[in-house]
This record gives sequence, C-alpha cells and structure tokens, in this order.
Amino acid sequence: MAKVKFTAPRVEGFKCAPGKAQAFLWDSVAQGLGVRVTPAGKPAFVFQGLYQGRTLRVTIGGTDAWSIPQAQEKARELQRQIDEGRDPREVKAATIAADVATREASKGEGLTVAEVWPRYMAEGKPKRRTAWKPRYVLDLNRAASMGGEPKKRGQGTTKPGALAALMPMALASIDQDVIRDWYAREAKTAPIQGARAVAMFSGFLGWCATKKDLRTLVNKTAARASELGDVLPGVNKRRDALEIDQLPAWFAGTDKLRSRTAAAYLQALVLTGARREELAGLTWANLDFQWSKLTIADKVDATRTIPLTPYMAWLLAGLPRAKLPDGTPNPYVFSSPVGSKSGRTLSKSGRIAEPRAPHTDVLADAGIPHVSIHGLRRTFSLLGEAAGAPAGAIA
Repeated sequence: MAKVKFTAPRVEGFKCAPGKAQAFLWDSVAQGLGVRVTPAGKPAFVFQGLYQGRTLRVTIGGTDAWSIPQAQEKARELQRQIDEGRDPREVKAATIAADVATREASKGEGLTVAEVWPRYMAEGKPKRRTAWKPRYVLDLNRAASMGGEPKKRGQGTTKPGALAALMPMALASIDQDVIRDWYAREAKTAPIQGARAVAMFSGFLGWCATKKDLRTLVNKTAARASELGDVLPGVNKRRDALEIDQLPAWFAGTDKLRSRTAAAYLQALVLTGARREELAGLTWANLDFQWSKLTIADKVDATRTIPLTPYMAWLLAGLPRAKLPDGTPNPYVFSSPVGSKSGRTLSKSGRIAEPRAPHTDVLADAGIPHVSIHGLRRTFSLLGEAAGAPAGAIA
C-alpha cells in the first residue's frame, strides 16, 4: 500500500481511475489515514486499521469539511481506540446513541402534563378492566378542564378543574413538594374534591411510569396517598340517610313549610333519587303529565327519564307557575324569586338554589338528627333495596 504525504493539491487532484468502483490514497504521516474516491461520489477521509486480527474501515468525513491536519488527528484518535482494545465503530455508534438520547431527554424535560393528558385519556384504563366507567371519564375531564367555557346549562362560564393548575407544568418538574403545595391551595376551598383529584393524578403518574418514553420523566409516588397521609383528609364516606321509621315525621315536617316549592322539592329528592342540581334544573317543558314522566339532566348521561307517579304528578301540578322580573314565565318547576345573591329566598337563576335551610327546619320539627341533602338521594336507594329492587335499577 503506497503512501504519500498529504497535501491539498494531492488530495484535491486524486481521482478514481476509469472502470474502477473506488480508489484510495494513503497518508505517510498519520497511520491508517486515507482518501477514498468513487466515480460519482465526493472524496472523503477514511481510517483503516487492524482490530482483533481483522481490517476495519471508518469514514471520518468529506475532504471539503475536514482539513488535512484535522483528519490526521482524528486518525491518531481512532488508532488509540484500537490500541486500548475498543472498536472505533462501536465507539462512534455509542456516541451517536448518547447524543440522540440527550436530545430526546431534553425534549422530554419540557413535556407538560397537558400535552400528555389526552394520551392518558385515550390509552388509560383501570387495572383488571377494559375501560373506565363513563362517570369517571367525566370526572377526569372536569378535573383537567382549564375552565372559561360557556356552561351547557345555566349562565356564565365553567370554573377551572381541580387539576388545572398542574396542566401547564412540566411533567419532569412534579414531585411530592409540588403536589403538597398544590393540594394546600385546593384544600382551602374544597378539601374532599382536592383529595380525589390527588388520587386521579396519582393514577396518571402511575400510567406514565408504565410507558417507555415517559417513565424517566415522572416520579410515580409524588401523589401517592400513603406518602401524603399527613396532609390528605381521612377517608370517611358519608352514609347518612333517613331511616324508614323517620319518614312519616319527615314528610309531616315538609308539609309545615311555608314554601310549597321547597316542600315539593325535598319530597321529590326522596321519591326520585335525583341529585340535588339535577332536580333543581327541572323545567316545565320536561314534565309530561300526559304520559306520566319527567326528564332531568344527568351527571353521567346527557339526560334520563323518570316515571311520574300519581302522587308526584299531583305534587308538581300544584306548584305555582312563577314569572321572571321581566314578566316572562319562569321555566323552572322549583322556582325561586330572582335576586342579586343566593339566600333563603333569592337566587340568581330563578330556580331553587339553597334547600338546606328548609331541610334543617324539617329535621328540627321532626326531631331527626342531621341528614344531608345528598342523604335524601341515599334514602331513595335504601328504600329501593328494602323493597327488593335490583341495585343497578336504583343507582
């Protein structure tokens, strides 16, 4: 293998002979350094050496990008790698892989919760089940909502969900301290909802930890309840409800209320099992006295239809058809005078807004210990179970 001292004119003037696929010119200064040319390709500096008894060749780079001194120094570096027992090809591949990993990690460090959340909603699911329940999907969407959207029912815009503050944050930046500070702010106004949001976010982090491209970015225990027991409220599921023996006194108490609307509303909660806001939003347009049914908005599905029993029909038919301040008919069955603020008799929307005060009066009159408004919904479920109705039919 003849060698010459590389000079710019020699390197630039070296050409591939006709009929040859490639040709090499070797340097006499740096061991293993050569120039490779082909009939059509650009000339390039190469290194050729003997590694573990076999010849290897590595491309250094184009002669237009590397000077002769730079190429000579690179050839010496590659020969040193061989002398150290390393394969220059593997060293180069490892360098490229590390560079790619660094770039990917850099991109991942800026990945926000909001960017990953839609993927979680599409791919996530509970353990040992094929999909989340519709109710839980709705709760996840609400918790992650940034708010500001027009309300589907009523006036105004929606409020940010409990997880809204975490959405713009980088996934890699969320640790236990971040969760603690965030929950402390949420707990000032809604500690129970905040605690449930912590559980939701813990599920999200756990899911991220199962994904190859995300697991290095997350601290999957950051929102784990066992790690936050000192700040999260204790689990105390409310099970208050009216007992069967208390019902006669309770119904008698509602009959003593001055507001027939409030009395009918409280009774309807027990008789239908509807949620507080679902029933408050009942309109005359959704009451069908002819076919004995009523339709209300539902938290899970868009609406649901409930049979209208003869007693319920009589109860609701006797309610006053109120008017709004502008003289137009009030659309709500359980109407309330419109005022600037909610209270015992005023509401912003024109429908019953705060039934707790009359309910407290009923309990006091009947001598019944405290039962929440939601406890009236549980009362319906308990009565259904006592009557032998299937659990799924009264949920």
